[in-house]
Amino acid sequence: MQAVGDEALKRILLQQLRGLQRAGVSGLPSTSATAAPAESTPQVSPTPKPTPTMPRRTASPKKGDQKQQLATLCSTVASCTRCQELAETRNQTVFGVGNPNAQVLFIGEAPGADEDEQGIPFVGRAGQLMDKIIEATQLKREDIYICNILKCRPPGNRNPSPVEAGNCREYLDGQLAIVNPEYIVCWGAVAAQNLLGTDVAIGKLRGTFHEHEGAKVLCTYHPSYLLRNPPMKKEVWKDMQMLMAELGLEAN
Repeated sequence: MQAVGDEALKRILLQQLRGLQRAGVSGLPSTSATAAPAESTPQVSPTPKPTPTMPRRTASPKKGDQKQQLATLCSTVASCTRCQELAETRNQTVFGVGNPNAQVLFIGEAPGADEDEQGIPFVGRAGQLMDKIIEATQLKREDIYICNILKCRPPGNRNPSPVEAGNCREYLDGQLAIVNPEYIVCWGAVAAQNLLGTDVAIGKLRGTFHEHEGAKVLCTYHPSYLLRNPPMKKEVWKDMQMLMAELGLEAN
């Protein structure tokens, strides 16, 4: 049988190495030139390094730092072209608005036509309904930080695709790390499922607090859903009462 040449052997070994890397193997146990005795301690492959993630803020930044950090991140988002279709069809990105050191942070799904026009989240009919809900809780919109899963409007107001949500996740995580809220309210299934990494229906997610990076997460129906289904407003009010009880607030 003809011996395998050095170059061919290198190609075979390289293909096998790439296959191991795709399978998640980042290291192999070391071996000596001679066989180890049967009673020797077995070698253990090193644990693959975790994928780096943006850390949560562990110490309160100096006064004004959050505002500057958000402004820097907003500038990065404004030039983002990760999602070609969204970058080509948007009027502008819709980053976020509100108190950069908010105790409560709201997350929606994506900008609509009005938001795409004004560059501010929740300013259309759904946003006007949200304002009424906020007022009823004795909170103030300017005391809350408000953002979306996506920073660009999907054409036709369709739901964000998983790829789009994944492309934008770094920006959402950045906002959460900078603001570092105690409470997060996810408005609608898209926001709740993307933040929590679940496919559980919004009806089953609401009514209780979840946890994300040390913050308490409350899931409820999106205001646009309430515009189509007014009887469900009472369910959202129940969710808001849970938040109010946590904050020590009484309804107006």
